[in-house]
Amino acid sequence: MSALDLLTFDNAVFKAYIFWSAVLVVKMMFMSLLTAMQRFRTKTFANPEDCMSKKDKVTYDNPYVERVRRAHLNDMENIIPFFAAGFFYVMTNPSAFLAINLFRAVAIARIVHTLVYAVVVVPQPARAISFFVAFLATVYMAVQVIIYAL
Repeated sequence: MSALDLLTFDNAVFKAYIFWSAVLVVKMMFMSLLTAMQRFRTKTFANPEDCMSKKDKVTYDNPYVERVRRAHLNDMENIIPFFAAGFFYVMTNPSAFLAINLFRAVAIARIVHTLVYAVVVVPQPARAISFFVAFLATVYMAVQVIIYAL
């Protein structure tokens, strides 16, 4: 199977990769809105022109806002590598069952990570488990790509 044959919606693995990647793009976009919602809820603004009244002050240390920002940063540190590793993994023509479930696991784990870290704070190990599910799946795909490319 040629590389171009793998990058079509006729390939179930590529189709799943595109679907779950798009879900993660939407999820990351909503993190910006969640940050804004926390800023308005707590009246914590990062720029003077964003303050809604003279009483509001610019501050960078609100724990609720910072928790969402850290979750968003964690997304960028983990989802962007998934985009690359997952795309290259598709090119190795992996087992559809395994690949589709890896993509699904990464996306669901990243959504759960945000929920237990920034929306409804749940004690550890909830965040660690969700982090490591996505992290290990992404590392697995990257290692498979390296092995395939040797």
